[in-house]
Amino acid sequence: MKKIKIIISLIITASSLFANPFNDKLTDEEKDSLNKGEIVIKNIDSPKNMCLSGFSKDAQMLIDTTKNVKPKYLAEVIQYKPYKGNENYAQVLEEMLYHVEDFTDIPYVTSSGGQYHLYESAEILEENKSENMTKLKVRIYMDPFANVYQDMDIYKGEEVLLYTAKNTNKLRYRDEFDCLGPGKMLTCIYLFREGENWVFYAVGGVNAPHIPFFTERIRRSFMNRINTFCNYIFKKF
Repeated sequence: MKKIKIIISLIITASSLFANPFNDKLTDEEKDSLNKGEIVIKNIDSPKNMCLSGFSKDAQMLIDTTKNVKPKYLAEVIQYKPYKGNENYAQVLEEMLYHVEDFTDIPYVTSSGGQYHLYESAEILEENKSENMTKLKVRIYMDPFANVYQDMDIYKGEEVLLYTAKNTNKLRYRDEFDCLGPGKMLTCIYLFREGENWVFYAVGGVNAPHIPFFTERIRRSFMNRINTFCNYIFKKF
């Protein structure tokens, strides 16, 4: 009987560990901030530093997708929101991400203090919908990279939503030099329920070359825009 109790205890412990959405890369201080409802932004540079664990097939898919891009610059954005009274958040987020033309309302502040919109224009070029998946081909105009063509996938299940957006064209910096190849810029947003909370998790990164005298400027240009987009979406809830 004692052995059975020990085995059951071990099974429960293992299940609990497996179900934990975050690993030890999420610090106690960051956990405290999340429990206060604050947004946590982590500049992590490499997928090996991601705090998201592969606790579900959707989470593992997100991790694998990020690793496949082999980003040289990477950031995570996380926030908790109460589930009670907000049970429709997955539906609301799906509709928000689908209406890409509204992305032109996103304000952007440059590192020098200049203010304008993150995207000058945005439109859906092609769409394919199934029961749980929406696949979009999108064009956005984002200074200083001009037209960015993206494949956007939005999967919505029961109390979960996974969004991925990846560029499909080569990007140039101010039409001066190539700075990013196709499939080298990724933004993911993952919404899932964890107990009494919705967890908003986003990761964004780029696999951009190190170019003398321009590396830091390119890094800031991409990462500031990815963080601005994720922050804007999270703050809508």
